[in-house]
Order: sequence, then structure tokens, then C-alpha cells
Amino acid sequence: MTIRKVLIANRGEIAVRIARACQEMGIKAVAIYSEADQYSLHVKKADEAYCISKDPLSGYLNPHHIVNLAVETGCDALHPGYGFLSENADLAAICKQRGIRFIGPSADVIRMMGDKTEARSTAIKANVPVTPGSDGNLEDIDDAVRQAADIGYPVMLKATSGGGGRGIRRCDSEKELRQNFPRVISEASKAFGSAEVFLEKCVVNPRHIEVQVLADSHGNAIHLYERDCSIQRRNQKLIELAPSPQLSDEQRESIGELAVRVAKGCGYENAGTVEFLLDEEGNFHFMEMNTRIQVEHTITEAITGVDIVKEQIRIAAGEKLRYRQDEISYRGFAAQFRVNAEDPQNGFLPSFGRVTRYYSPGGPGVRTDAAMYTGYEIPPHYDSMCAKLIVWAMDWEELLERSRRALNDMGIYGIKTTIPYYQQILQHPDFRAASFDTSFVESHPELLEYSKKSRPETIAAAIATAIAAQAGL
Repeated sequence: MTIRKVLIANRGEIAVRIARACQEMGIKAVAIYSEADQYSLHVKKADEAYCISKDPLSGYLNPHHIVNLAVETGCDALHPGYGFLSENADLAAICKQRGIRFIGPSADVIRMMGDKTEARSTAIKANVPVTPGSDGNLEDIDDAVRQAADIGYPVMLKATSGGGGRGIRRCDSEKELRQNFPRVISEASKAFGSAEVFLEKCVVNPRHIEVQVLADSHGNAIHLYERDCSIQRRNQKLIELAPSPQLSDEQRESIGELAVRVAKGCGYENAGTVEFLLDEEGNFHFMEMNTRIQVEHTITEAITGVDIVKEQIRIAAGEKLRYRQDEISYRGFAAQFRVNAEDPQNGFLPSFGRVTRYYSPGGPGVRTDAAMYTGYEIPPHYDSMCAKLIVWAMDWEELLERSRRALNDMGIYGIKTTIPYYQQILQHPDFRAASFDTSFVESHPELLEYSKKSRPETIAAAIATAIAAQAGL
């Protein structure tokens, strides 16, 4: 089947990214937007754009409305991006019922791998190691206390349908477990519509390593190597690296094989990510599978040269994978910096508002994915990420220096961002030595004590903005 027109069921930079891939393939891209998003760049970049709702969120979360629009506008496929309904089995099922190709796995696979206890069972059946945990979902707090005693503290209390770092709490004692149990139940119910939770043994200070996989409908599955996502805050990723500078060649080969085993074990099709924790003894533990494109897919593209979004579309069209595993190689290192509209020195408080000046960095090995521009008003209704800076270099040392230079070149004025915080991280000796784990951010609060002194270009931008305001521009 040939795909000619795709509805992008998302917003922001990922919608821009998908539209670009479609246009390079000769496919028409259809955008949706809320009234709060009417000036977003993804609306301007698509071939067609339709207002889905006056409300900032409800339109992006209504699968029937979205698929109806896809049918009405003559689309033959739908790309969910990430977030919103990207891992919603109902959306995939409705697409199938209405004759729209869902650019992702089947509804059954989304349900299977979206349920963390079922995903664990799938990994176990595929002979992939998992952390010790509860036998299925917990019945109540007393069941949780009994099983935690058997597993041994510390434990992680997790929402069965969770994701994105939400619905998860570490418990170091029975007291903390009893305190956190109702909180996680509440978070899970509100965020995921399910009150089911389970327990896993807490791997203390692990490295968070994930593997990009591609699988088609003809039984072929490959991996595109791994990404290191250990630099994170409260389970939210900040900086991602590919490949991991912390793995040996043997570990890299091993984790790739484990990821493909998981994909084949669940009958996966399309692009997906298998996430692992690497403990201090060098053992990998399956954590979960994300059944969608990842925010950080960009750095895998940088080191392999594979356009993952285009591959998603080809797979959804029924084509075979264009690559065998032995044809996939990587070159150099890549880093992605999630540039968030936040004030790191004020508890990472969101800093939404008007972007008075925006300068995108350039030069060799530098890519920026964003949905903003000078004059764009960042709405307060969505995630605070306003851009992604992707940097590639031939070796680790060059990556560090190029990243520092690119962050210095990037100019976003009118709002506060995480850029100066990332500049501090780049200078830390542990990061530069590629020796860090998921505790890095919490272990180094001193990195937030950077100077607020304005750079000359910041002062120049402020003066230019003031002059423009006086002139009524």
C-alpha cells in the first residue's frame, strides 16, 4: 500500500519533524491544532491544518474526533508522534476500523507493552532479565507490604499503565511504602485512568540505557544501537547520548540482542524503544518498552544515518525493512539537550511567555528541532520543552566542546531556559569522564549556582527588543 496523506495527531516540534519527513517522501502532511496553538510552527509547516478544539488539550486527546478528521480530509495514515495518544490502544484500533493506517504497532501490542506487568512477563518469556518484582498487580496496601518484605527494600512502586516518569515512587521502608501507596494510586488514576500498581526491586544508582528497534510486518527486527538517558531529573530525561560512552563493545552487542528479543517476543511492528537499567555489577534489567517514536530518536539518526520517521512510514505501508542488522553501523557520538522553558535556579519552574528573540545554532554536526520563532508565545498548557539541540562529533572530547559551543550560540530571549544549566553539566569532571548514573543531577546541586550575569549578546538583544517596542514594531 502506498501512503499519500498523513494526519499528524500531535503538536510542536515532533509535528514539524513528521511533516518534514512526509514532504521529503512526497506525502501530504495534515496538522491539527487547538486555538492556543494556532500560531505554532507545525501549523505553518504542514500542507493543511485544521483547528481541532477551542480547548488547549481536549482536541489532542479525542481519538474518535481525530480519526474522523483523518477520514474527512482524505488521509490514508495517521502518525501519533509522542505523548498525547501516541500509546493509546483505542486510537490504533479506531484507525484500523476506519481504514486508516496507524503509524505504530497494533492495538494489541500497545496494550500488552503498555501494561508494565504484562511487559515484564513478555520479557521473561523472551529470556530477557528483569528486576525482581511483585507477581502481577498489587491487591492492596497489605499485599504491597508483604511482597516488599519478600523483595527487600528499597522498592519502586509503579503505576501499571504509567509512563513519562509519572506514577512512580521509591520506597526505602514500610513506612514510606504506606505513605506513597495512596499517592501513586491517585497519580495513576488521574494520569492514566487506571489504579493498578506493582512493585519492583529498586536498582540503586543505575545507568538508564535504552535501545532503538525497528520491526516490520514480515518478521524482520533490528536494533539501531543504544542511547544513554542517565542525566535526568525526577525521572524526566534532560540530556541523552548515543551511543552510551559508558558501555563496552560486549555490553553494546548484548543489550542490542536483548532488545530485539523483546520486540520479536511481543510481535512488534514499527519503531519502538526497549529500556533497561544497568546496575553497578554490569547487569542489564528490562524496565519497559515505549511503543512510539521517542523524543531522543534524533541522536540515533545522527550516529546511524537512518531516518527513523521515514522508516516508520514505510513499515506502516507494509514495506520490508530496508536494512539487515549487519548493515547497521554507528559513527561518532551524539548528544541531545532538551531545551526547556524553565528556570533551573527557581526549582525548574516553567517560564512560559513570548520569545522576544530566537537564534538557532549552526555549524558542522549541529541540528535544532523546534516549533518556535522570534515573537512566538509559548503557551502554558503543554510540556515545557521548547526546542531540542542535537550535536554530533567524531569522538567524545569533540562532542563535549562542540556541544558547549552550540549551547553558547543558541539564543532564546524573553523566557528562561535550561541552557545555562546544561553548560554547567558539560564542565563537570564526572560528566566529561563519562562516569555518571541516574543520581547525577540530584547529587550535584552546586551546578545550579551559576552566575546570572548577562552575556553581551543578551544585553544587545534586550536593547533591540526595547527599541522595537518603542517603535511599535
